[in-house]
Amino acid sequence: MERTYIKDLKEKVGKEVSISGWVDVRRDQGKMIFFDFRDMTGFVQGVILPNAKEAHAVGEKVRPEWVLQVVGKVNERPAKNVQKEKQNGNIELEILSITVLNESETLPFDIAGDGKEIGEEIRLKYKYVDLRRARLQKNIRNRHKVLQFMRNYLTDKGFTEIETPILTKSTPEGARDYIVPSRLDKGKFYALPQSPQQYKQLLMTAGMEKYFQFPKCMRDEDTRGDRQPEFTQFDLEMSFVTQKDILALNEALLIDIVTKLYPEKKIQEIPFPHITYKDAMEKYGNDRPDIRKDKNDPNLLAFCWVIDFPFFEKVDKEKLTGLERGEWTFTHNPFSAAKEEDRQKIKEKKDINTVIAEQYDIVLNGYEIGGGSIRNHKADDLLAVFEILGYMREDVEKNFGHMLNAFRSGTPPHGGIAWGMDRLIMLLQGEPNIREVIAFPKTGEGRDLMMSSPSEVREKQLKDLGIDVIKKKK
Repeated sequence: MERTYIKDLKEKVGKEVSISGWVDVRRDQGKMIFFDFRDMTGFVQGVILPNAKEAHAVGEKVRPEWVLQVVGKVNERPAKNVQKEKQNGNIELEILSITVLNESETLPFDIAGDGKEIGEEIRLKYKYVDLRRARLQKNIRNRHKVLQFMRNYLTDKGFTEIETPILTKSTPEGARDYIVPSRLDKGKFYALPQSPQQYKQLLMTAGMEKYFQFPKCMRDEDTRGDRQPEFTQFDLEMSFVTQKDILALNEALLIDIVTKLYPEKKIQEIPFPHITYKDAMEKYGNDRPDIRKDKNDPNLLAFCWVIDFPFFEKVDKEKLTGLERGEWTFTHNPFSAAKEEDRQKIKEKKDINTVIAEQYDIVLNGYEIGGGSIRNHKADDLLAVFEILGYMREDVEKNFGHMLNAFRSGTPPHGGIAWGMDRLIMLLQGEPNIREVIAFPKTGEGRDLMMSSPSEVREKQLKDLGIDVIKKKK
């Protein structure tokens, strides 16, 4: 018999059906045994009546979280037993037979509630169990809906989704790279991408004009509470555009996501307010202001654009990453363009502290959920930026020669943005941290408790790679 999903049972009243799923709750009342079953589409109550002796014999052994195939008849509940507030509250499955597909040992914790009272470490260790709870099922499925909506929206507007490489080159862009040793070229390394920044600009050189993807990005940063060593971006780049064009597209997309997928939520102000970096710092003391008029309203979404960022800032000697070369560093990334009126300052390397970049952040309820810029698209302009950062011309050619050569081959003006998808979904779902909207997250220290990684590797693997591990003396 073909499987019927639980959500479709209401259309099968009076018919015999087969469902497959988990036992959510078991209630043994002697002559009758009641079950709540669940699959990915929902819940239904089933009952074994006294005359179904074979089913009863199996049902006496069945326990919560066992995986079953159940054949039964869909019956309407008597009017007095109807539960209007519940899914399938007006029907009941009269169980005729049960096939046990797999048994379950006692779970390490209860999955009936929202799980927030359970220690996070044990939830992360048994994440495949934790994901069964309704709250996380909803988070992950709604995350899919948002990404799918975005894909369709951008495809309709002429964008092409393009995957960029995971094994790339280590370049000085900001955070530390995760590096991958090459077996064939011993002593040389790939890097995992901190973002597709260079690739998406090269796609503009290639004439793709409208690009997007949802890449994994990896950054080897020090322990920080609500960060992950790998995270998901929404990445977008466009050619022949201005800052106004990019902000308008992204604002319209965000409004559509909220109004069509989260209609219970209210956007505080449309169009989104524009706040300069200077004003944000003076009024709010930070560059990601929470401008909600009522911070007690969980369904209130206050978006704003923060614009006119300083291009450069003085290097903080107490927060050196090892990538700095001079007294200046960049505030966002080195590939941004300065505002038209400030570009001459970069070429002449004067009044560096007054240069304003064509950079912008999108902020939601006090969280930066995205940022981007109009880019440098000429080789000389990019060289000038790196020289201000303290790099010798030959170092720039070595690290970014591929970018400079591309710009010299005829690259159009372009710009784009990247959103932090984990953070956006967290806010839309009303969750306290991004680990609640990632299927298999790591701890704040970057450890995967479920897979027990990072872990040691076999000596032969190290030998093949030409690597010796120096262990700290105890």
